[in-house]
Amino acid sequence: MNRTTLSLIAGTTALAAVTGFAALSQPDAPGAETTAKAAAQLPVERTSLLCPAPSTSDIAETSYTSFTPVTKGTGSGGKAELRAAAQQSADGPAAGEDDGESGGKPTGTPTGEQTGKQPGKPVLTPKEPGKPVTADSSGAEAPALVGTADGRFAPGWTVQETTEVAAGTGRGLQGVNCTAPDTDFWFPGVSTAADRTDYVHLTNPDDSAAVVDIELYGKDGALKSVVGEGLTVQPHSTDPVLLSTLTDEEQSGLTVHVNVRSGRVGAAVQALDDRIGGDWLAASADPAGSLVLPGIPKDATSVRLVAFAPGDADADLKVRLASPSGLITPAGHETVHVKGGMTTAVDLGDVTRGEAGSLVLTPTDRSVPVVAAVQVVRGKDGKQESAFIAATRPVGTRATSADNSAEDSTLSLTAPGRAATVKVTASAGSEGGTPVSKTYTIRAGTTQDIEPPVPAGLKGTFALTVEPVSGGPVYGARTLAATEGGVPAFTVQTLPDDRGTVAVPEADEDLSVLQK
Repeated sequence: MNRTTLSLIAGTTALAAVTGFAALSQPDAPGAETTAKAAAQLPVERTSLLCPAPSTSDIAETSYTSFTPVTKGTGSGGKAELRAAAQQSADGPAAGEDDGESGGKPTGTPTGEQTGKQPGKPVLTPKEPGKPVTADSSGAEAPALVGTADGRFAPGWTVQETTEVAAGTGRGLQGVNCTAPDTDFWFPGVSTAADRTDYVHLTNPDDSAAVVDIELYGKDGALKSVVGEGLTVQPHSTDPVLLSTLTDEEQSGLTVHVNVRSGRVGAAVQALDDRIGGDWLAASADPAGSLVLPGIPKDATSVRLVAFAPGDADADLKVRLASPSGLITPAGHETVHVKGGMTTAVDLGDVTRGEAGSLVLTPTDRSVPVVAAVQVVRGKDGKQESAFIAATRPVGTRATSADNSAEDSTLSLTAPGRAATVKVTASAGSEGGTPVSKTYTIRAGTTQDIEPPVPAGLKGTFALTVEPVSGGPVYGARTLAATEGGVPAFTVQTLPDDRGTVAVPEADEDLSVLQK
């Protein structure tokens, strides 16, 4: 085998191991020297996660929980750590404001010594896979975090950021899974209305600047704005961009598209409401013809669906609720029509009617890619709290929720097609306890709220790992609840596949020896 062919294969394999989702294919050119066999699932060797700055409230209390499942096939080395990203200087221009030198465009550029600096000392360093590690922060100065993990800590690494805000705009429980950097994000469900304060947080983990466009789409199409074009996010820095500064139009039920022209960022939307609290809105799954939004709490008093079709074609979607007894069609909301390039919002009311539920959206005829999310409200009479659930990928091989307590966590699993069997494992506690596993069967077309297993002798918090055993695709979400002053505070995080392994084809020839 010549050096060029071998170098190409080695480089592609290395990329797959680092990213966790690269795919390799068999060369089909005449005279190809390597024949790919069935792909082997190997653990990823390195991964990155980014956590947004949690709050601007002085009374915010934030906890971070890091967890890596034990994965077969990893070595004994490696480490994981979270460090503070560089912050916007108090003397510099805030994101969304003109610095006088950027043509009116917000840049959020760090000033002085912060520009180009590496993140600071670690704030959270896990000791071993299979056991959660926690760290706490308080007030408005808690920074965004940049995290990396390699070796045995990389496969399935999960970090949960949970914040309690006792009063003020956005009061309640706010939670978000820290996410991997990427180049394209869709957020249906944002707002520029007067009663909402929505920020899109952009965090750059790399050594070079990222250039980002932020686009807004409402009920009549794209909102006019040049302010969101060509935003610069400096290396190792974070910028919260106030969405209402990007347009003069006040609308609820908008869709935000974050498109990275160069580099990569982590992105999440923090939606704060004067009346019904607030939470984080995670990015929707990639545009697809069919979507699942799992884990709507059974006591939801209001559910609002927001959908957007990125292309020119209109989408007609069948709306069904996967309940504990099967798929049902909400009366009066059998279908929803989404015009191409426009955002559609539909109030579904108390669609769950006291039972666990997940929304299942499927095309009525022609399949047109869409993105979607729901805003969920719990409580009544001025004591309400809201959260968001975006469409998500299936659990796949494995998914993890990192921050759970014995009494306040609910695991919701749905099998929209065929029935499925899953194994749920509760990890050791962060301060003590023995792992325990339990198997559940989810009937076809249903959603089941599960009281998750709890580690024996639990001390501290624990992680939940979901692994399908047999049957059809499973979608999941975890709800974390806390009652504060009579307000039913809660936050919901979906459970997509953790992409802890990557498919690497085997070769007919031994590549361990470089042939000349």
